[in-house]
Amino acid sequence: MLQFWKQINTKNLSPVYLLIGTETYLLEQSVKKLIAAALQEEEKDFNLSIYDMEETAVETAIEDAETLPFMGEKRVVLLKNPSFLTGEKKKEKIEHNTERLEQYLKEPAPYTVLIVQAPYEKLDERKKISKAIKKNAVIGEAKSLSEQELIQWTHTLAAAQETEMESDAAEHLVALTNGSLMMMDQEIHKLSAYTGPGGVIAKSLVDELTARTLEQNIFELINHVTARKADLALHVLHDLLKANEEPIKILSLISSQFRLILQVKQLSAGGYGQPQIAGTLKVHPFRIKLAAQQASSFHEEELKQLMKRLADADYGMKIGGMNKVLILELFLMQLARPGKALK
Repeated sequence: MLQFWKQINTKNLSPVYLLIGTETYLLEQSVKKLIAAALQEEEKDFNLSIYDMEETAVETAIEDAETLPFMGEKRVVLLKNPSFLTGEKKKEKIEHNTERLEQYLKEPAPYTVLIVQAPYEKLDERKKISKAIKKNAVIGEAKSLSEQELIQWTHTLAAAQETEMESDAAEHLVALTNGSLMMMDQEIHKLSAYTGPGGVIAKSLVDELTARTLEQNIFELINHVTARKADLALHVLHDLLKANEEPIKILSLISSQFRLILQVKQLSAGGYGQPQIAGTLKVHPFRIKLAAQQASSFHEEELKQLMKRLADADYGMKIGGMNKVLILELFLMQLARPGKALK
């Protein structure tokens, strides 16, 4: 995607772009960069049109694309949610004349940049319209990045802010943000503003200034559990409670993470590699890697018993028979007790 962005920055724009993939941040940033390359800020009111294909017929958008720009050289037409390019089986609220789009793709208006934003893993290439758009559009793929690509991404973002990320700082930031590109972008802007141009971002600064999401705190709590450090696990729990997080929500997220750990454990035992597991579970590969590390601390049967205990704790909270905080504290203390196997 970085190479795709470099091409956009030359402002030598093509008439049709297909942005495809499930990485929302990359999709949205690509759209912003294309619009910025095509239009001045003051031109957007007159020459930028955005159409949701779940609400508007594609032929309406094409008529707009064929309209000359007003007081400018370019017009940008953005098509969002074009599910007619996929194999999704759902009742469409709108009937689309995709042949009209096919005709346009053969001879697109030279003064228009048509952007098709497709937040899907792939298109249905059995369809004529899907084949036509892949043939005639410049394609930008917004796919999930590997761990190494995420680390490289942090260095690129820092360099854009005239700062430098130390290697262990980059790895730590990726872990703290769960590989979220949007969060990494926000945090690097903050870290770079703190160090100033020419500054170096160290791991200690990342640890000090990076905001933890609730999910990240839950991951840290489970890390302490797997290391059998009950005191640290309870410390994280009490910090969450002080931040007014609901005990039942905390328990739900603990259950969700342990469910993922169990699934990774089972699929790994079945011969699946981490990329295959990520595809099967539709979870970011970086989360799969972290779950696999945590799974190594448990036997499969232990995890099954743990899921049963989590279900019992959830039931106990919902019927109100015991203090919710006490339920969480007892659960963590028993689970993190050094040398204690699950019963």
